[in-house]
Amino acid sequence: MPSFDISSEVNKADLKNAIDAVGKKIIGRHDFKGTSAKIELNEKDSVLTIFGDSDFQLDQIKTILLPEMGKKEADSAKRLDHQNVQTISGNKVKQELKIKDGIDTELAKKMVKLLKDSGLKVQASIQGESVRVTGAKRDILQDAIAFVKKSVTDFPLQFGNFRD
Repeated sequence: MPSFDISSEVNKADLKNAIDAVGKKIIGRHDFKGTSAKIELNEKDSVLTIFGDSDFQLDQIKTILLPEMGKKEADSAKRLDHQNVQTISGNKVKQELKIKDGIDTELAKKMVKLLKDSGLKVQASIQGESVRVTGAKRDILQDAIAFVKKSVTDFPLQFGNFRD
């Protein structure tokens, strides 16, 4: 029986490249000269930390970061979970952006329900941080992929592990 998996994994190499490019742009910008503006990646915890002298500077760094991430992976900015801005030592601020990796249970349940309600003759099941979809024919599975792409637009998804 043909099947495929719906998943959402971060390409760590592309993410590192985007962050390195943002770091170089921050160094090169004249409005950031002599400030504490920088960006750091904690790969172990999957957290981006943005440092700046003000909220305005944090927003400026984000306007550089989000398009740069979009160049590397479409819709990758949607996987960032913006935390509250924190004040550190004096007037300096920082903000953490958590990187969501994998499909959380709530989104997986939503996709399974969408596929069941769609009328397509497919079965969907949650397999850890991915959703496995099986159907009788390859054409039905391709219709299911198109339906999920159209329905779930708020999170980047990958469709892979296609088996006949």
